[in-house]
Amino acid sequence: MRAAVLHETGQEKLEVLDDVEAVGFGPGKVRIRIRATGLCHSDVSAMSGVLPQPAPFVPGHEGAGEVLDVGDGVTALKPGDRVLLCWLPACGACPSCRRGQTQLCLAGFLNAGTPNFRRPGGDVFGFAGTGTFAEEVVVDAGCAVPIPDDVPFDIAALIGCGVTTGLGAAINTARVEAGSSVAVIGCGGVGISAVQGARLQGAAQIVAVDPVASRREAALRFGATEAVAPEELPDAKQRITAGEGFDCVFEVVGRSATARTAYEATRRGGTLCVVGAGAMDDFLQLNMFELFFDEKRILPSMYGGGDVLRSYERAIALWRAGRIDLAGLITHRVPLAGINDALEQMRTGEALRTCVEI
Repeated sequence: MRAAVLHETGQEKLEVLDDVEAVGFGPGKVRIRIRATGLCHSDVSAMSGVLPQPAPFVPGHEGAGEVLDVGDGVTALKPGDRVLLCWLPACGACPSCRRGQTQLCLAGFLNAGTPNFRRPGGDVFGFAGTGTFAEEVVVDAGCAVPIPDDVPFDIAALIGCGVTTGLGAAINTARVEAGSSVAVIGCGGVGISAVQGARLQGAAQIVAVDPVASRREAALRFGATEAVAPEELPDAKQRITAGEGFDCVFEVVGRSATARTAYEATRRGGTLCVVGAGAMDDFLQLNMFELFFDEKRILPSMYGGGDVLRSYERAIALWRAGRIDLAGLITHRVPLAGINDALEQMRTGEALRTCVEI
């Protein structure tokens, strides 16, 4: 079968090969035919080495498709079922799951160390235990979440990561309050979803911050009340909050520099919500006096900060009701053979989300 493979960490391009085999099928597993997958910035971060991932590997973790086969013991799925891929399934038994913090379950991360694919030259991993830049993938049954027939594969793929992450950051983690002031730094697919989440929660002012003009324009369409370049954020803070700072600021880039900017844009007693996934050697510096004196809440948000299955259902319900725009997030479409075009669209900021149709 065909799959897009990164041979070595640090390479900027993928090679689409036709000698890749999905492996690991057996009890508790499902084989899925991928129909659509989104390109998330985390895929690019794994390729560059910002996020740890053994190589060679097939990127992609935001996908949807059809079940081809189920292994022994799988009773909730059958061939032909339409599913989205959950890259961080909850085991239901660990301390995090028992506390109701299923998004912190580590069981799914164990899958990242087990090869999902094989080539004549050896094993190939799947990013985050999935690897959706492939025609087929074998995953644990818990990674395959059934979707209603009226949800297209491209929409379902987005719900599998970016939409759930951004919406959940605003609704579950930061719990944006009605009438509040919000800034979102970084307006790709996840940042735009955070903008939509803040709008749903009733924020009065939502300032979108991004260096790319097309993304700023898009943010206005999705509910931002104002969109500015990064160098214009201090002026927006002064105009909108009289210099006090925003009630809630979302950092959706994953860099210490932007996190520091977000901290400074947050009012005393306000909330900094860290959504971007950054590198292990990139440190955010805060002095102990400001940490104590400003009493700003710093809230990281992992995969939307809540139960992902409930978050999927909520996103579908909001989409059906016309309360959120998911189709508009897909600004580009490419076949698997055009995956490197999609990577360039993400790196330049041209795309909010590129759908890879497989």
